[in-house]
Amino acid sequence: MRYALTFLADPYRVVIDLEQVLFDFSKTPDERARGLVNGWRYGAVAKGRSRVVLDLAAPVMLDKTFMIPKVQDQPARLVIDLVGANRDAFLRQADELNGKSADYIRDFGAHNSHPQVAVGKSQNAQNAGKLGNASAVALAIDAGGMAAQPAKRAGRKLIVLDAGHGGIDSGAVGEKGTLEKAVVLQFTLMLADKLKALGPYDIRLTRDNDRFIPLRKRREFAHELQADLFISLHADSITEGAEHTRGASVYTLSENASDRLAATLARQENKADLIGGIDLSEEPEDVGNILLELARRETENFSVHFARLAVEELKSATRVINKPLRSAGFAVLKSPDVPSVLVELGFLSNSHDEAMLTSDDWRERASDALVEAINAFFRGRIAQQGSSD
Repeated sequence: MRYALTFLADPYRVVIDLEQVLFDFSKTPDERARGLVNGWRYGAVAKGRSRVVLDLAAPVMLDKTFMIPKVQDQPARLVIDLVGANRDAFLRQADELNGKSADYIRDFGAHNSHPQVAVGKSQNAQNAGKLGNASAVALAIDAGGMAAQPAKRAGRKLIVLDAGHGGIDSGAVGEKGTLEKAVVLQFTLMLADKLKALGPYDIRLTRDNDRFIPLRKRREFAHELQADLFISLHADSITEGAEHTRGASVYTLSENASDRLAATLARQENKADLIGGIDLSEEPEDVGNILLELARRETENFSVHFARLAVEELKSATRVINKPLRSAGFAVLKSPDVPSVLVELGFLSNSHDEAMLTSDDWRERASDALVEAINAFFRGRIAQQGSSD
């Protein structure tokens, strides 16, 4: 099996890219911190490619790495020896190795003659995607990039539904093992089916399976399609006040968070690319100009309008938190020309919400509420456009 190593700083991480593998463990992996490694995670990130990310306690140097081939009943093993180092040495090593690794990684998908290599021996992978299975998840399900999309259909409002997290990024995990990425995907698929059945909408999904998509790619997807509305769906968790904080909420973009909870959730959601092993130093900065700022203001007004409609409809269908309309600097909402909101369906850190989020009856009611909000939003915009003609 081919592999490549990438070293990323701020925070310190080692990213191990592999040919596509099926992660299948007979028991829950030990994720406790050990020595130089604070934690680790794994999953599919692109077509023909899987990834393991090691979170480091301090800068390291690569001492040696090699593969031990399979011998009789002993599986093949990848050995990576890391030793402590200072920051300058870590950065020098990253400069030397990362360019070579990037060239090697790009070749994985094109020449992957083993589309799915099993790692582990159990049959637990068949449970992949189940809401309550956090320990044995087959993350190499269709790890392709975002598929090419047909053009926007004339006369139809195009809505992009974004199921948060996915692949290597599981998002929040409930006390009973419920995965945020699975909960929100199941909800998103139900909402998409209901909207498609109505007729006047063109519905597109950022993901319809278990794959990792960077935050910037999600909002660019909506921008390139000239979407009329972008809804990102989540089910987060908090540590402070978890037993009391429950219910749905709707967030719009703002430079300054409306409150401490909004700021906390934005920080957590914006870490998704770090979790996926993305080098954020390569992200382009937004270019400011007067026309762009005018577009942002109009988009912000439409976003807030839809958020208010969504809150009112959700109140009639499910529990909402105190002050359910909030705002913060969510990276996924930073589209200058697409009205965008982030809907927190509930909190997996609360046992009542966790049970609710996995209930078919609740999903029916909550998705119906969002359908009504969407209908009201576009009725208002169409009427406004007609009066101005």
